[in-house]
Amino acid sequence: MSECRAWAEGDPILEAYHDHEWCAVSHDDRFQFEMLCLEGASVGLSWRIIMHKREAYRAAFHGFDIDACAAMTDEELEALMGDPGLIRNRSKIFSVRKNARAVQKIQAEWDSFDAYLWRFTEGRTIDGRWRTVREVPTASEISTKLAADLKKRGIGFVGPVITYSFMQAIGMVNDHLADCPCRRGND
Repeated sequence: MSECRAWAEGDPILEAYHDHEWCAVSHDDRFQFEMLCLEGASVGLSWRIIMHKREAYRAAFHGFDIDACAAMTDEELEALMGDPGLIRNRSKIFSVRKNARAVQKIQAEWDSFDAYLWRFTEGRTIDGRWRTVREVPTASEISTKLAADLKKRGIGFVGPVITYSFMQAIGMVNDHLADCPCRRGND
């Protein structure tokens, strides 16, 4: 097996994510919003922790339906502070509603969150065709620009590194190593 999968090896949830979702192109606003929120929740934590809480997040946040999240009340969000399935950080929990409202504005301006996001790469997946894990960057010029624009639009928990991970999560970046059997779409 390629060293590409080393970070997921031995954890069925991470293995499935690596093999079937990570760096796979998505043009679905709901999935993109889910990944944006999950990446934000991961700030200061490991992706493993977040992926093991993913189903609890989906249940708590209406399957990451953008309109439903935007309509959540303070009381609903406060109640989630007692949910052991979530990262019980008030700023992170409330950021889901804040981000949903910002995404709604982006959708109104660009017709979709997807159209807004993919303009940063001119509609193409960035594929480094890295040979070793050490070559894979943690941020890029584009993730820095996207993070700044997302922040300007009111999105929380989006620095250049988290935004780069988000770009991997929705396939804007393909960082599967050149020898990884899970590479798709850019060969």
